[in-house]
Order: sequence, then structure tokens, then C-alpha cells
Amino acid sequence: QTQFLPMEDAHAKTIAEVFAQLRANPVEGLSSEEVKRRRKIWGTNELPCRPKKPFWKLVLKQFDDLLVKILIAAAVISFFLGVANDEGSYALVEPGVILIILVANASVGVLTETNAAKAIEELGSYQADVATVLRDGNLRVFPSAELVPGDVVELAVGDKIPADVRLWNIKGSSFRVDQALLTGESDSVLKSVEVISILRAVLQDKTCMAYSGTVVTAGRARGVVVGTGMRTAIGKIQDAMNSVDNTDDTTPLKRKLDEFGTVLSKLIAVICGLVWIVNIGHFSDPAHGGMLRGAIHYLKIAVALAVAAIPEGLPAVVTTCLALGTRKMAKKNAIVRTLSAVETLGCTSVICSDKTGTVTTNIMMVTQVCVVNSVEISVENQTSPANCLTEYKVAGNSYAPDGNISEILTDKPVDRPANLASLLHFAICSSLCNESFLSYDRTTGSFKKIGESTEVALRVLAEKIGLPGFDNMTRALAHLDMEERATYCATYWRGQFERVSTVEFDRDRKMMSVLAKRKGQSILFTKGSPEAILRRCTQVLTNSKGVAEPITSQLREILIERYQTYARKSLRVLALAMRPLISEQDRACVEDEDGLTLLGFCGMVDPPRPEVKKAVDVCRAAGIRVVMVTGDNKLTAEAVANHVGLDDIMGGGSHPTTSILARKMTAEAAAAGLPMTGILFPPKKSCTGQDFDAMDLQAQNDAASSISVFSRVEPQHKTRLVELLKARGQVVAMTGDGVNDAPALRCADIGIAMGSGTAVAKYAADIVLADDNFASIVTAVAEGRAIFINIKQFVRYMVSSNIGEILAFALFFYQLLFHQRFLNTFVDCILWRGGLHIHSGCPGYA
Repeated sequence: QTQFLPMEDAHAKTIAEVFAQLRANPVEGLSSEEVKRRRKIWGTNELPCRPKKPFWKLVLKQFDDLLVKILIAAAVISFFLGVANDEGSYALVEPGVILIILVANASVGVLTETNAAKAIEELGSYQADVATVLRDGNLRVFPSAELVPGDVVELAVGDKIPADVRLWNIKGSSFRVDQALLTGESDSVLKSVEVISILRAVLQDKTCMAYSGTVVTAGRARGVVVGTGMRTAIGKIQDAMNSVDNTDDTTPLKRKLDEFGTVLSKLIAVICGLVWIVNIGHFSDPAHGGMLRGAIHYLKIAVALAVAAIPEGLPAVVTTCLALGTRKMAKKNAIVRTLSAVETLGCTSVICSDKTGTVTTNIMMVTQVCVVNSVEISVENQTSPANCLTEYKVAGNSYAPDGNISEILTDKPVDRPANLASLLHFAICSSLCNESFLSYDRTTGSFKKIGESTEVALRVLAEKIGLPGFDNMTRALAHLDMEERATYCATYWRGQFERVSTVEFDRDRKMMSVLAKRKGQSILFTKGSPEAILRRCTQVLTNSKGVAEPITSQLREILIERYQTYARKSLRVLALAMRPLISEQDRACVEDEDGLTLLGFCGMVDPPRPEVKKAVDVCRAAGIRVVMVTGDNKLTAEAVANHVGLDDIMGGGSHPTTSILARKMTAEAAAAGLPMTGILFPPKKSCTGQDFDAMDLQAQNDAASSISVFSRVEPQHKTRLVELLKARGQVVAMTGDGVNDAPALRCADIGIAMGSGTAVAKYAADIVLADDNFASIVTAVAEGRAIFINIKQFVRYMVSSNIGEILAFALFFYQLLFHQRFLNTFVDCILWRGGLHIHSGCPGYA
């Protein structure tokens, strides 16, 4: 019985090759005996829990710091000196205060490490509990932990995928999986059984694979297990997090305090040693009662000087500053989970930000609609769409069903969009070819969605178009209750049309259709990719006449060019069409999707947040470089980057308040001695995960320093980018919301999770953004810089005060021993200031 290896390249092999390499049977599955044998080799399908570090080790680790050790030594010495001087209970005051401060700091450190461990434990919650498995020729339900490579599993809607699976049989028209927690993709992914020829494809491109922990959203399929336990995609993430936890996570402030502690300890040792050595000649003074007692007496003085020089209040000052900073940041939607994150954020020189939900709203919206106004094309300018097409701009950046619809050519709002034939039927089709739902949440005062993002975008568009003639009624749409308004138009059209049949979407047709009936008439409504829809259309509904007219070849070419223009702008383009059928027809089929009447097409996008461009301008001018890191495709990432100004290499900015804020942040950074990097992003230059993998080390270093858009990335790419930036001395902040982001969040100097993100990301992060907004990061960085400067000023004050005491005392001893005349003058001055004019004059007081 020869062993086999679980497959890393199952996506690049045919189904026959996969079953042959795994020695599995697609009809019978594995036998019970074979399962037991394989489990002995590969273990159970579980993510192992890392042994927890004992509590006492966590506590001791918090005291493994030079400055802390110096403070402990100061507390112990202070106590013994107090006892030696018969100070009674007062001998406990100063040591007690120091120890209380150190225990408080240790408690914060222990809590931080406990939270980091929870991030790894939370990964286990994403694993499936049970799986439907084909064994010994029968489908049965087993605990997912019992799966082994080669098992054949069946997957259905709502199932959590139990292991990494190579799909080999999709039952029905389509099979979709929500894998956002691994890839960050906002939409569910349409899967297939086709081989992916790219051997080193990223997870997003392996459409024939389904990964452990992801969820089936549509369809039914069978697959063969190719990876279990730590050999799954989610297992590799846990392994990466374990590796990151073993790296040095010293913050910039801690590094500076360590350096300060080293210098301080050496300085104190030298000065105190000199004080003791200088007084060797006085050891035999009769007042001390002997040489040994004299030596002990001056040793006490030297030790007292050492204790006086130690800034025992420093930990309290630092902790207090950071704690007050957390309160300020919480008011600005940045919830701090670890105190050290406050000062680290102030030192940030590079921000690596996710795109979806951070730079953008994570709300897919229809922004443009194109319909045909007339089939007649002007003879003077046959290539211009202006004389035959009408394009509309749709306002809004949320799920709220309000927003003006304006003609792009004239920039004038359309008073009653639903009175235009093409837009009216566009709204009807958008409402009926739709499984999504829109609702209003009174507690948050916002609209919520259920369903696919593209369908929700069409749902919102239909509500914005409204109903024909409704504005003339006494109860206009604007005056409806919010809960009723959320689905008013959709409910109206569902009441007018009875949906009787659906032709589901599939990869080959690239469209879906719904058969609906109204007043005895059957109508097929269709939506899909513009090239697929237009190929099946023979007519078009025009705005000018309100009837279906034949599509000419010239008009078809103009329409093709127009939707390609939308696509080049990185808009997701959908076309809508309809077709009347015979009234007796109660069931639709693929053959009915011919001879369609085009209604138009729309472009949708996840729009950038309006405040992000200003925030990027502020970062650039303040010397903070912004890098976008996303799992989305390259064109979309570049389009968003251009919109928010990541390609503005001149750094001029576009907001009047930018220069003021930037100058303030720059001045604070310069005062604190923080690094200033500037922005290095060349126009229209970005890098994909595959491109990054193909680079050598030097090229990767150059890319990390010069490119500001990384697209189609996987977890290891994010972590590698952070490592390269940190190696170049940068202080890196990384944002993320999915399980895939957790290793990079742990690796970065400051991990920032989204409030709407997964529990794994939140546990791995140092800060959680309540509003998921990039602008809140910039606000928090500015606050962190101010706190960093305050801490630095406190340290300077305390050190100058304490060291000043030693230097004054050392100078006094020096003059006492070597310059008796200076001592006499010094005493005379004191007496003169006290009102006893024994001496005729004193220098400076003549």
C-alpha cells in the first residue's frame, strides 16, 4: 500500500487525474477500512489548538524589560534604605507605588497576549461540524473531523464546506460559494468543474475548488477532498498566524524606552560609582566610626542617588497618556484593543489598506444607465451615440432608495423617470429578475440588504426610478414611512406581475430569466452580460416612441462600443431585456431567450467613500504613504485608486483644508523624529499577486517601496509586503476584515480590523474601526502623533529633573572636595538670601 500526497495542484488536473492520484472511487467512495488507514497517516480533519502558554510565563514575560528591571531594583533598594533609616511604614510608600504601576502594566500585557491567542482559537469556529460523505457506496452524515483525502462529499445550499474540495459534478445550472472570509470577495463566486491551466493561480481564480469554512449559497455539487486539517487554505492561515506570533513585535516606543533604559543604567552606574570613589578619602572620618562604616555610609548615598535618578513615574505617565488616547480615539470610531497601539499608530509611515468596505462603501450601486432614445442615426455623425442613446447618471452611495437620476448630456435631473418607457421597463425587469430584499433598520437608521450585491443594486435602482405618475398623488414616495419605502415599488410590481417560472443563471448562457404574467399576458424578463443579451436581441425599446423597434447593425455596433466603454471604466455592466410570449405558456426554457427586446444596460460599482480622497491627500502631504491591497481584480483596483488620488504623484491634493491638516501632521512628525516617506506611486502602475510571486527579492523590495496598488492578492502576499516594508525601517499599519487578513494584521506594527469584519480579524488586530472608514484611520494617526509627542515631552521633563538632581549633587561634592573657597561663597550666598548679612557682599548681589 503506497502512500500518496494530498494535492496542491488539484485545480490544474482533470477530474480523472485527481481521482487516480487520490486512488478514490467517484461512484462508491472510500471504504471504511481505507478511511481508517488514511486517518492514521493524515490525522483528523481539524485545526489543532496550539498549547497555551502557562499564565505564570505570560506574567514573567511582562517583566523581561530592562527599564522594568531597573524600576524593580529601585523599589527593592528604596525599601531597604527606608528600613535602614528607620522610616517605618513610610519605607513601603515609594516601593509600593512602583510595584502597583508595574503590575498594572503587566496586566495590560497579559490581556493583549490572551487576545492574540483567541484569534487562532476562533479559526476553529469556521470549520463545519458535519459532512455528507459517500462511503461504501452510501451517502451518510459524518463528523467533518473524520474526513480524509479522497472522500467524496456532497454539498448543498447553506452547507459549510468541510474541507478543501475539488469539484467534479455540479447538479443543476449553477453552483455558487461565498468565500469572502478567505479572499475578501464581496460577491459569491460561480464555480465550475473546468481545469484551471495556471498552475500557481491565486485562490480567487481556482473556480473548480471549494475551500474549508466557506459557505454554499446556490446549487448542489459533489467534490473529492484534496486537503484536510492544516493542509487546507484556512489551515495555512493558522500556520501563518503561528509563525507571525513567534516574531518580534516590539513597538517603536518600547524600542526607544529600551534604548533609554540602557543609556540611563550606564549613566547612573558611572555617576554613582564616581560619587562613591571620590569619597574614599572620607571613609576613615571619625564621625563614621570606622573605615567599613564610612564605606557603607557613602555607598548608601550613592544608592540613594541611583534611586533618585530613576524616573519611577515614567510607566504611570506612559500608561496614563495611552489610556487617555484610547478614550479620544473611541470618540472618533477607532476602538483601541491594546494600549501600545496608540503610540504605534502615531509613528505610522505606511498604511496598507484594504479596498472593499474601507476605501469603498462595500455597497454595489448602479451609477449609470444607458437606453436607446431612437434607432435613427444622424447621417452627419454616425459614430456618435449622442443622437440615438440617452445616458443617465444615478446619484447615491448607500442602499437608501433616494437619489436623483440625471441626463449625463445635459446634467439636468429627470423629474419623473418612470414616465419614460425604457426606464419604466428597466425598473420592472430589475424588480422581477431579482431575489434580493431591502429593509430599513430603525435601530441604526440605515437600509440593510439580503441577497447578492448586484441584485440589491438593481433593487435600489428600481426604487429610485419610482412608479409612473406616482408623484402626482397625494402620498408621494418621499413622504412614505421608511420601512414601507424600502420595498414599495418592488412590492407594487410583484403585485402587478405573477412570477410563474425561472430559468436559472449558468456560466455558458451568462443570463437568467423570469416568466411573469399580467392580465392574461406572459412576458419573459431577462438580465445578464451585455454581450450575451445583445446577441439574442432583435429589437430595442426606444424612449422617443415607447415601442419596440428593430435593431440596425449600426445601432448594434454603437451599443457594443458603449458597454465596452463602461467596462473599461471598471464598471460591472448588466443588460436587461424582455420578450412577450403566448398567454398560455406557464413555463420558460432556454429556447425562449431568443428574439429579445433590449431595454438597455447599466453600469454598477462599489463607489469610493467621498471622504477618502481628502484623507489620502492629508496622508501624502504629512509624509505617510498609502498602499491599497485587495483581492479584487486589477482594473477595478486601479479605477478606485485613481478616483481617490493614489496616482497623484504631484501631491497637490484637491481639498482646501488638506494643506492645513498636512502641515500640522508634518510638523508633529518632525518634532517627534518620525520617518517621512512621501508617496512613490507612479501613474497607472500596479501589481498583482502573481506578478509579485514572479519577482526576485530585489524586485519585490522595489515593488514594496514604489507601488501603491496590489491586486488579486492572497494572505501570504499581504504578510510578505508587510515584512518587506518593516525590513526597510517603515512603521506599517495594515487593515483587514476577513480570516485571510489575520496573519498580516498580526505581522504589521499596527493591525486595524473593520467593525463589520470577522471575529478572527478583530482578535488579531490592535484597533477596530467602528465605521470601517479609511478616513477614521487618518484621524487616529493624527491623534496618535499628538500622544507620541506628549509622551516624549513627559520623558524629557522627568529625565531632566532626575538627572539634574544627580549632577547638582555630584557638582556639590566636587566643589566640596577641591574648591573650599567656592563652598564658603555658596554658604555666604545662602545666608545673605536668608536675611543674615554677615558677609559684606556676595557675587551677583552687589
